[in-house]
Amino acid sequence: MKQQRIRFTASKAPAAVAAFAALTAAYGQADSRTAEVIVALGGDGFMLQTLHAAHGQRLPVYGMNCGTIGFLMNVYAVEDLQERLAAAEETEINPLAMRAENTRGKVTNALAINEVSLLRQGPQAAKLKISIDGRARLEELVCDGALVATPAGSTAYNYSAHGPILPIGSDVLALTAMSAFRPRRWRGALLPRSAVVRFDVLDPEKRPVMADGDSRSSVRDVASVEVRSDTSIRHRLLFDLGHGLEERLIGEQFV
Repeated sequence: MKQQRIRFTASKAPAAVAAFAALTAAYGQADSRTAEVIVALGGDGFMLQTLHAAHGQRLPVYGMNCGTIGFLMNVYAVEDLQERLAAAEETEINPLAMRAENTRGKVTNALAINEVSLLRQGPQAAKLKISIDGRARLEELVCDGALVATPAGSTAYNYSAHGPILPIGSDVLALTAMSAFRPRRWRGALLPRSAVVRFDVLDPEKRPVMADGDSRSSVRDVASVEVRSDTSIRHRLLFDLGHGLEERLIGEQFV
């Protein structure tokens, strides 16, 4: 069996730091120029951070859970890592591209692997107009916020907001409201992956709203936000055989 050159990276959590020391002692540490695979040690948040940092390298990323939930991670063990990597299942996912313009006209572009969310900044509910592919679909949504989630991110913030879990190969996005007040019975929508979703903030001075991509790219006082799937970027995730992302998304609906 060919031995892969592994680049380990770890969060600052004590468990991840200890795992980094144990694994690099057992397998060495490849530099960024010669590495064939990245092994990320931490939780889901650190995995997202690693995927964002690694997308230009086109290297697959194999996560080991040293955090809490670890939905995107594999079980941590020092033994048999080369064998696990050789047998791993690979899943490719596309991020969302966010274009946010604030009330002063400044434009911010960012990528999100899980979701792009809009959240009220102050004590009053947000008022959002939602358009899909240039056509207004909801003239006014009164809510705490709204989000667009990918299939890979559908079990995260989206699921907590009572959005649907999406199969990894479904080629759809979830549009989900958070604490919708009007329309009171609106439950969100399923959209084709090709859809361009636009949020216009109504009365942004009185009801300020922030936009966020994967809880890492925050823009305050937004006037409008456009979200689309960026199929030109592909993130490569590795999972232990029989525990791939598709299986996890299905299994999550029966717990």
